[in-house]
Order: sequence, then structure tokens, then C-alpha cells
Amino acid sequence: MKPVVFLAMSALTVTMLSGCIEEEFSDLKSWMAESESELKLKSRIDPLPEVKPYQPLVYNAFDLVEPFNRSKMEVAKKGGGGGGLAPNLNRPRETLESYDLEKLRMVGTLQKDKDINALIRTPDGNLYRVKVGSYMGQNFGMATSITETEVTLKEIVEDSSGDWIERTSVLTLDETEQRK
Repeated sequence: MKPVVFLAMSALTVTMLSGCIEEEFSDLKSWMAESESELKLKSRIDPLPEVKPYQPLVYNAFDLVEPFNRSKMEVAKKGGGGGGLAPNLNRPRETLESYDLEKLRMVGTLQKDKDINALIRTPDGNLYRVKVGSYMGQNFGMATSITETEVTLKEIVEDSSGDWIERTSVLTLDETEQRK
């Protein structure tokens, strides 16, 4: 093939291809133009809020009494009184006082005439007899009444101000232990 003809054919091919390319990407170019105009409408960004200048706060509570200061607790104790209620720390401790009351289980009762005793199982599986006046639990709990289904205890606990208060707790019959 002659070089002149080759050049002419090459020029014609390039011209034809450029026309195809222009037509082929015209839809892409129109979409890009639409998207750009929509973006200009949507891209309004609100201005940043005005920053207020920092003003330090001066701490003036140095003269106040700390809420957990022991001296404040002493003042509360003197005013509260507590009624003189306190556990007897001089009496010998009983075996069931070394267990937490929630871990002890009432599994039954024994009755002879009018005297009724509760059977209490400890977490290690030992069984103890409890009568009215016996101590159990770690809060100086004394059994005040025993029925076939429960043991009522009077516990002496220390409140947040250091005073001793009395509360009533009940240890009920454990039905699952009774079925065994």
C-alpha cells in the first residue's frame, strides 16, 4: 500500500472514530451537567455557630465541710442518738452466725409438745437445730418466732450514720429441700 493512501485511510478512520466517541459519551456528559446543577442547589451549608468565649468557673467550696468527712458524721451521731441499741458483743458466738443468712436454708421443723425447733442446712451440708433465742446470720440475727414454714429473726445492723437499727428478716421453708 502506498504511504499516501495509508495516511488518508488512517486520517479517515480517526475522524470516524472521534465522531463515534463524541456521540457515545454525550449522554454521560448531559448526566454530569444535570448532577452538577442539582448539587449546586443542594450543597448549601449552614454557617458554623458562633463560638462563645470560654469563661472559667471559680471553685468557692473550700470553706464548706466535705460530705464524707468524719467530723460531719460525728456531729450527725451526736444529734441522732440511736436509742442505745447495740448488739451484745460479749456473748459467745453461735455456729450459724458465721454464715450469711441468704445461704442458710430452712429444711424442716421438729416439735416436742409446744416447743418447735427449725432445721437449718448450711452451705457445706451440715444440719443444725434452731430454737427461739438462737442466733444466726452475720447481722446478729436472733430467732424470735418459729412456725412450720418460717423462722422470723430480729437483726441488728449498722446504718450509714453509724447507728444500730433493728430490722426483721424471715427465713422460709425451702420446698425443694423438703422433697428430697
